[in-house]
Amino acid sequence: MDASTTAPDVVRPRGVGALRQKLMDSGPAALSEAELLAVLLQPGRRGEAVLATSVRLLRRYGGLRPLLGASADELSAERGVGGATLATLRALPELARRYFEASLPVGSAIRSPADTERFLRARLRDLPHELFCCLFLDNRHRVLRFSEMFRGTIDGTSVYPREVVKEALAVNAAAVILAHNHPSGVAEPSQADERITRRLKAALELVDIRLLDHLVIGDASSTSLASRGLV
Repeated sequence: MDASTTAPDVVRPRGVGALRQKLMDSGPAALSEAELLAVLLQPGRRGEAVLATSVRLLRRYGGLRPLLGASADELSAERGVGGATLATLRALPELARRYFEASLPVGSAIRSPADTERFLRARLRDLPHELFCCLFLDNRHRVLRFSEMFRGTIDGTSVYPREVVKEALAVNAAAVILAHNHPSGVAEPSQADERITRRLKAALELVDIRLLDHLVIGDASSTSLASRGLV
């Protein structure tokens, strides 16, 4: 297991200044999750070193993703988490999402399926509700618009082909990539996913718009319905 992804078993006294210097000298990859978090959290709780605070929070929640996915009420109830620390912890996931979203700005051409997958996973992976989205492309596969079309509950969402076609025509799209997340974390397409894919493909074909793929985003993976011959 990579030491950079786990909290250290022994907390050695280390001030924020020393951690910053380590980051500048060796690069951010040389720091553990706890050390990176400590750099962001600054002084930490009075009487407790910032690295110790970071280690404690990571252990309490079982890792970085569960920690950053915790609610504001949960975090604010933690010892040593004041307003500034809470704001930082709440801002980090959104900042990361926006960073990866910038990999497919409007007007840029999709270079590979991997680029699309990274973009969609960053946008959809950690949502507590199901979100159905469309990536509209021109005839050179340049991004015209990314639209959040339908939002549902953890049990599913209602998708209306008419609305997808309407949006596609509004931006003069030549092709569409569909995506939605499974809040359960399992990226296996359901029968309902397959049915709506067929319906959307048929509806888009009526107006001469190609459906390139439908990606189901899970926790640690995603599934392409095109790769399974379902598009």
